[in-house]
Amino acid sequence: MNTSLQNKVALVTGGTSGIGKAAALALAEAGAKVVVAGRRAEEGNKVVERIKQAGGEALFVKTDVSREADVKTLVDKTVAAFGRLDIAFNNAGVEGQVGHSIETMDVNDYESVFDINVKGVLLSMKHEAAAMLKNSGGSIVNTSSIAGHVGFAGGGVYVASKHAILGLSKSAALDLATRGVRVNTVSPGTIQTEMIDRMTGEGETEAKKWWSSQHPIGRIGTADEVAAMVVWLSSPQASFITGTDIAVDGGYLAR
Repeated sequence: MNTSLQNKVALVTGGTSGIGKAAALALAEAGAKVVVAGRRAEEGNKVVERIKQAGGEALFVKTDVSREADVKTLVDKTVAAFGRLDIAFNNAGVEGQVGHSIETMDVNDYESVFDINVKGVLLSMKHEAAAMLKNSGGSIVNTSSIAGHVGFAGGGVYVASKHAILGLSKSAALDLATRGVRVNTVSPGTIQTEMIDRMTGEGETEAKKWWSSQHPIGRIGTADEVAAMVVWLSSPQASFITGTDIAVDGGYLAR
């Protein structure tokens, strides 16, 4: 399979840990020059250093995707450093206050989750697409979730944000389809990340065992498994795919 991204420039938001970190490393391994964006400079620079140690080219740009000025600066710095933008993986996201029933929801939680998960994706695509349209096009991949397809008790705000990403991405795909920019989403199931550890505890907790049992494959996934799909969607092999969501979920949504 040809997933070579040689001479391509990729941008990853939420690239300091978890799925974003794995994707940044995988995109670099496939040959792309990678810009890592996130709010944590120390962690982001460590990802960049790993890419450089492996012989790749990378740059960290501290970014809060809920701020349009930050997003514009991120894209501007990417183009200034590497001359273009070909690939964007919009992965920055927060889970918010999970475990609250609808009658106890906090509007501040709604605003903070939607600012990052939805407005952040909107702003990112706005500026990324504008840069890509100056080239010969490109690929945008946004992170949704199995929570973008089904509901979870106690997770209404997060679930709503991930549903919104699917609709926003499909609409953007139609906006850009004739101009060479593809827009797709990935919907991970339960993946071993810091976010899951915050929700279930670290190690083989009973909560984590329960989540493993909910996936027909019988385990939770890895960040590398999601990253592999991001690389493929960004590659020439996926050139006829846009407006599509691909679940990386161990069969969860097939039930």
